[in-house]
Amino acid sequence: MEQHEWRVEFTWLKAHASHRGNETADQLAKEAANNKNMEESYTKIPKSAILNELKENCIKQWQSEWENTTKGATKKSLFS
Repeated sequence: MEQHEWRVEFTWLKAHASHRGNETADQLAKEAANNKNMEESYTKIPKSAILNELKENCIKQWQSEWENTTKGATKKSLFS
């Protein structure tokens, strides 16, 4: 059997910005997320581990943006 070394990288793209393939990727991701009968196509990493890592990365990115933004300083001071 031929083995492939895959590298997957997740990058945020602004929605509806005409990035090639983004609309197709978005549609396929929505279909996969909503399909409870879809067979998993990976065997090394549990789906729960991927979801947990994505959640952690999203929280870290949000926190970083919150800490580094200069917008909404008045409202931000109420929550800090």
